This record gives sequence, C-alpha cells and structure tokens, in this order.
Amino acid sequence: MKRAVLFDLDGVLLDSRAAQLATLAGFATSALDHRVTAADLPAGALTRPRAQVLAELGLSGVINEDGWDAATATAGLHTEAFPFVGETLTALRAAGVATAIVTLRSRRRVGWLLPPETLDLIDTIVCFEDAAPKPAPDGLLLALRRLDVVPKDAVFVGDTDIDIHAARAAGIRVVGAGWGFAGPDVLTRAGADLVLPHAAALADVLLLLLAGAEPSHQKSKRS
Repeated sequence: MKRAVLFDLDGVLLDSRAAQLATLAGFATSALDHRVTAADLPAGALTRPRAQVLAELGLSGVINEDGWDAATATAGLHTEAFPFVGETLTALRAAGVATAIVTLRSRRRVGWLLPPETLDLIDTIVCFEDAAPKPAPDGLLLALRRLDVVPKDAVFVGDTDIDIHAARAAGIRVVGAGWGFAGPDVLTRAGADLVLPHAAALADVLLLLLAGAEPSHQKSKRS
C-alpha cells in the first residue's frame, strides 16, 4: 500500500508571513506610486486572493507579473522553512511515505523560496500552472495521481479554510496547521479532521493518521 502526505507551502512548510505582507505592500507601492506598508493592508490579506487585496487598495486591472516577481524575489530573501521541516520530511521518507507540495505559487517562485535540500525531500510539486487552484480539489488529486496513491491513503496538511475545503472535496483526510496563517479556530470551523496548534512531533502524528490511528494527545474536531 502506497501512502502520501501532501503539504500546502506558505504558512505550513515556509515561514513566509512577513514576506507575503512585504510582497503585497511592495507591489502596491510600485503600482500605485505611493508608499504602502504592511500596516496599510486590509484585514485578512494573508488568506485572501492577492487581486482582491490589491483592489481594496485601489489597484484595478491585470496584475503585472514581472512586477510581482520582483516584489516576491526581494521579500522572499527573508523567508525560511520552519525548523521542523527537514526532520519531518526525512522521517516520512524513511517510513516509505511519499510527499508533495500543492501550492498557489507559480513553479518558478517555489524555487526562489525553498532551499535545494528541502526540495530534494519532496517527491512532486503541483503549482498554480498545473491545475485549477484550491479550493478546487484538482491540484491535490493531480499530486496523488503522480504519486500513484489513492485519497484514502493520503493526508493533506493546510493552514487556511481554502485548504480544508479542497481536501474535503478530494476525499483526503486533512490536518489543520494551527501555526499557519488562519489559526486553529478557523481551521476547526472549516472542518479539518485534526487541528494541531503547533508542529511538535508532526511526523509521528502523520504516520499515526496514515496507519488509521487517532492521535489521542492532539485536538481533533470530534473532541
């Protein structure tokens, strides 16, 4: 039986909160030709589509991708994978579990944000160009097809309500990453099977879930 764990990128594997806000503010500053800071961004900027956030700031029309790339590359210099990531991915690989990232990022931007040693531990990456974006289940299902894993033998780790809805639509058990952008309460309301406030012993929890066990020391939506 093949098993897999799928991960969202930003807020789950990548500590990119500050970089995401800086990207939005930097792009808006250039596009609107006046200073925009992270404090000026509308509420929920981290969990809403960028076009919607920028529209509230007064930017209309198509987003200039070259300008967005420049803002992303500059802000992304300060991002790092969370400390638990290398250990977690290594433990999953040692247990014979395949791994994937399913992200709304474009493929070229993923390579700017994650170090090679982390990318080497991921079996496949599904990006914005590859499938309809979450909350559609297409990206998750594409990752499973590439890994030759069926939904019942997979777990998805996400940090927003959009992630939870995508996983539920795909028939994949979903873990809410409470350390990410939206927070535990949002993930619980969205219907996550399990919500973790932090990533301690994450590999152990995921392996228990894949084995069909319920990690009794963790907070689930049924508790």
